[in-house]
Amino acid sequence: METRIEDCYRSGQFESLAFTYAPVGLVVTENRVIRACNLAFADMFGYTVDYLKDRSFSILYPSEDEFVNIRERGVPRLRETNKYWDERVMARKDGSLFWCRVRGYSFTREAPLMRAVWSLADLSDVRPYIALTRRQREVMSLLADGLTSKEIALKLGISYRTVEVYRATLLKKFGVSNSNALFHVLSPVEATVPPVAG
Repeated sequence: METRIEDCYRSGQFESLAFTYAPVGLVVTENRVIRACNLAFADMFGYTVDYLKDRSFSILYPSEDEFVNIRERGVPRLRETNKYWDERVMARKDGSLFWCRVRGYSFTREAPLMRAVWSLADLSDVRPYIALTRRQREVMSLLADGLTSKEIALKLGISYRTVEVYRATLLKKFGVSNSNALFHVLSPVEATVPPVAG
């Protein structure tokens, strides 16, 4: 490996080095199948690069339902801008769950998931995982995006009252007394995420 690094520096061809050794997880997908990933990505999930190659991204989700659900959330935004970001719960090889920041870029706007590149960052240091239901995670993620209860209700196809029940449950789980305090719990992560440029 050392020779390859020297060769890259000698030739000035750094793209391969940047991809392989970037300190953030990078992955190239085709129809939600992993075509290539870097060392940080594989390590984050507890797999090897070779094991992940040509596998469905679904093995990295807590459930098949969440794999399907995130597709429904992401495709409209990718069609609009070719770009997407969110924070979601992902699953490691050992079954442990963790919060992850995901950013993506589609090369095929008309079919956004046909060909794309993604970066993933483990948020465990700033947002430890607390056991939540899938719907609670969705509501929490959308709250972190800055959506109101009414906007969340529309986005998830549930009633405003149901969102308020989820919000109350989240307040209790995180041991805070109001939405501002809940946003404060979310803010260390939220504050570091720039808005997606159009």
